Amino acid sequence: MIAFLIKRLFHALLVMFVISVIAFAIQDNLGDPIQQMVGQSVPESEREALREELGLNDPFAVQYLRFAANAVQFDFGYSYVFNEPTTDVILRHLPATLELVAASTFLIIALSIPIGVYSAIKPRAWLSRFFMGVSIIGISIPVFLTAIVLIQLFAIGVSWSPFPADTGWGAWLNDLLTTDGGMPAYGRGDPVPVFGTWETNFASLEGLTYLVLPAISLASIMLPLFIRLIRAEMLEVLQSDYVKFARAKGISPRRIYFLHALKNTMLPVITVGGVQIGTLVAYTILTETVFQWPGMGLMFLDAIERSDIPLIVTYLMIVGLIFVITNTLVDLIYGLVNPTVKLTGKPA
Repeated sequence: MIAFLIKRLFHALLVMFVISVIAFAIQDNLGDPIQQMVGQSVPESEREALREELGLNDPFAVQYLRFAANAVQFDFGYSYVFNEPTTDVILRHLPATLELVAASTFLIIALSIPIGVYSAIKPRAWLSRFFMGVSIIGISIPVFLTAIVLIQLFAIGVSWSPFPADTGWGAWLNDLLTTDGGMPAYGRGDPVPVFGTWETNFASLEGLTYLVLPAISLASIMLPLFIRLIRAEMLEVLQSDYVKFARAKGISPRRIYFLHALKNTMLPVITVGGVQIGTLVAYTILTETVFQWPGMGLMFLDAIERSDIPLIVTYLMIVGLIFVITNTLVDLIYGLVNPTVKLTGKPA
């Protein structure tokens, strides 16, 4: 275990180094931060003096080494726009993003496992075919389109009357196709303070209503993938010899499905799914933009628009760190679920 953690620490440092170098390499193509800071009316001499003061005229290697020396102390510099440490800006927006990812992850797990298992147990049932068809559509639809449709249906509302309203069945179908809207679809509302800059939407019913549409939209990216992955793995496990032997012994189908088969089904799901859950942090950019959710994704787009290079670099490194931590946790969980796997790479 210690050898594994040391190896992971080395990988983390290597990933952080690569991310920081790439971020610095593209900074010249992100625009001129001085222009965003002072505007058009400031003379060129003052702009040049400010550029010299910020060290923007220094060679790339000098700028990077200065940044790396400060980054070791978790000091990533000051935001040009907010005029405060970039870590403070990130920590102010991080809770909103993590809550959105947590809510989406809960929906993915709560829906994908029962749907995937059912579709594997009864692959020819009409409901299983329906779930598979919907999952194909879900994979094909981009997240921003899903978000717009959800806003139209549940925030704005839809009134559609294709059937004759003067008949009982027609009026019932028209009511079925009509939505009143009214759900919140902009911002976080009034989250409950926890400590410091950390605020949560989980502590109030109103806060949860603000989470519903963004969480469903974000979950729609991974939910179809998880359903199909669980179904495929479950089908393979159900054809294995030990499952056939359990059936021959007369063990109840429910015990076979949910105790024996599901546990082995989850092993590859944890490996692939854990990494995919980490990517939700990156996917929040589009979701937060559509719903104006004040998280790191929306902050990142604003930083790009304003050429806030220190904030952009800090965001990229924080997201990279989240990926590294997620991958490490996935490996640890995999080792706990399957004791025959040795994290050091030695045979069990």
